Amino acid sequence: MLNKRNGMTSLEHDKIVALIRREVILSIGCTEPMAVSLCVAKACEVLGTRPQRMEVALSANIFKNAMGVGIPNSGMTGLPIAVALGAVAGHSEYGLEVLRDVDAAAVEEAKGFLAEVKPSIFVTDESDDILFIKVTVGAEDSSVEVVISGSHTNFSSIRRNGEEVAVNVAVANAVAEEEDLGLTLRKVYDFAEEVPLEKIEFIEEAVERNVAAAKLSFTGEYGHGLGKMLHSESSYAIFGDTLFTDILAHTSGACDARMSGAMVPIMSNSGSGNQGISATVPVARFAKARGVGREELLRALILSHLTVIYIKESLGRLSALCGCVVAATGSACGITRLMGGGFAEVSGAVKNMVANLTGMICDGAKPSCSLKVTSGVATAVLSATLAMNQRVTTPLEGIIEEDVDNCIRNLTEIGRNGMSETDRLILKIMTSKES
Repeated sequence: MLNKRNGMTSLEHDKIVALIRREVILSIGCTEPMAVSLCVAKACEVLGTRPQRMEVALSANIFKNAMGVGIPNSGMTGLPIAVALGAVAGHSEYGLEVLRDVDAAAVEEAKGFLAEVKPSIFVTDESDDILFIKVTVGAEDSSVEVVISGSHTNFSSIRRNGEEVAVNVAVANAVAEEEDLGLTLRKVYDFAEEVPLEKIEFIEEAVERNVAAAKLSFTGEYGHGLGKMLHSESSYAIFGDTLFTDILAHTSGACDARMSGAMVPIMSNSGSGNQGISATVPVARFAKARGVGREELLRALILSHLTVIYIKESLGRLSALCGCVVAATGSACGITRLMGGGFAEVSGAVKNMVANLTGMICDGAKPSCSLKVTSGVATAVLSATLAMNQRVTTPLEGIIEEDVDNCIRNLTEIGRNGMSETDRLILKIMTSKES
């Protein structure tokens, strides 16, 4: 049956729903070290015994995003503990929740593993894929090599003693090869407006999970405590107890909890928990404050999340451009819709975002990501408000064009190609700092 407005069929709706379901998935901890843990867990499972030797070769972007982030339930930071926990307590069938079962005993066992096996962890340039993980493990005369590439849960190669093992061991959250759905911002917007509600009800779990992470952050000391600070009387005395402050507090709080290694599941987007948080929490908090109905919330959330997916298709999963720029652009669209805006206003919000945050660098996953997330979300609210008041950046300004999709392509080309040397310099600085 054809959709009345733009001719989209039920099959096209289903394909876009399937895309969203592939990209908006549960994860525990930062997705880059969790992907490394996942690869290690699979290698150890295929080996069938505790490894006596291990090498972990990573693309520069994976290495960068895993260096300084907390690992769930460990109280520790970085790649060595992520690798060790993947070996002693990881379960590949959990996907990006690979360390779901980690407890204090597992952490102690992992410390012993690090001392005994001393895994080698290094950056490799053997693959052109920005997202590349190769784990090689051995015991006695047996060896296993497992490669994840392209996406955080995609096992592109599994070899045992040099022989390829059939790659029919996809984890629960594996990303299938994607069909080009010809997404544009107009198509994204129309889909969010017209798809039958029952097909997108699953997105409600993102609110439950990601807002719960924010509320957890208010109860303890996580990361830099930005969310907790914004959610306090001392902050209200400066910024006011407003909807704007509430949005910033909850979004940064969820990031605080995740980046510090809290054992809390987050609904991620396009391989990033912080992107999932930024695409969800601002929209959810705005809707709650305004008393918006369930259907309006779900459609705004789908608009936000699908906008992020659309932009990331062009940008790539990992880049020198901070993912909060993309995710906050999605939330700007969702908030604009909740303000009563149509496609023109949503397009205006996107242009305002592109004119503002383009160039924010990604210097790895870490507790201070909450600062960047907060900057992005603050800009999202500002961009939506401006657009609703017909204040939109024009083609005379910078990289803005009349066509909103061209604006998005300009943004992603800068992030994908223009900032490649920046990415290399960032990694050089990060790996050569004096301790």
